[in-house]
Amino acid sequence: MPVASDATALDELDTATAETDALPINELFCSLQGEGRLAGTPSVFVRTSGCNLRCWFCDSYHTSWEPTGDWYGIEEVLGAIEGYDADHVVLTGGEPLVHDASTALLERLADRGYHTTVETNGTIVPDAPIDLASVSPKLASSTPTADRDPKGEGEWADRHEDRRLDVGTLATLVERYDTQLKFVVTGPNDMDEIEGLLERIRTAADAPLPDDSVLLMPEGQTRDRLDETRPVVADLALEHGYRYTPRLHVTLWNDAPGT
Repeated sequence: MPVASDATALDELDTATAETDALPINELFCSLQGEGRLAGTPSVFVRTSGCNLRCWFCDSYHTSWEPTGDWYGIEEVLGAIEGYDADHVVLTGGEPLVHDASTALLERLADRGYHTTVETNGTIVPDAPIDLASVSPKLASSTPTADRDPKGEGEWADRHEDRRLDVGTLATLVERYDTQLKFVVTGPNDMDEIEGLLERIRTAADAPLPDDSVLLMPEGQTRDRLDETRPVVADLALEHGYRYTPRLHVTLWNDAPGT
């Protein structure tokens, strides 16, 4: 399957597509998992296009701000995955759960014995088998205000702010799946919001959320940016007793696509 990130731009994809047997694929490749508790694991990455949020620091710009890709049937996607020698599959985006066909893909991957990780912003509860829900709740520091908007003058700010957090949805994900909460941290000012959100999720969820399931990840799309944020976030993880997660793919390959 060709990488689709050079294809013609898709129409804006904010809601679930009517397609149930096809996905808009931005890229599909095999690499090392760069983030979370499975960092370093060889994995096939299936990156869909389209997102219901617009984080200003999005590291997959061509799946959110300017979604691009080609539509592929589920069987085509499965065939491409099976062409790699890896038994872990990461479904990512954008926000892959805006697409109904993601459920069909996850079901067929489970039938074939793959371990599946879904990278999600935590605003949608899927009805699908998932081995690891890698949930990245978006903090206030992610909102594309006029001074941070990479494309305009903050036109997305209100919509993003209204959608970025749903405590009930986050609690349900914690209850249903093996979940890691992976926060993109821009600096110490994010910690009060993280602590408050964790308290609200723990109150709402009928399942435990231990501190070792909470991961702090430095914001940064390039090595130079990570050099600035990495030591700050590592110190915050030590101070608050949460896990630190690297961005291994950025450290190894900078911001190259297909990594």
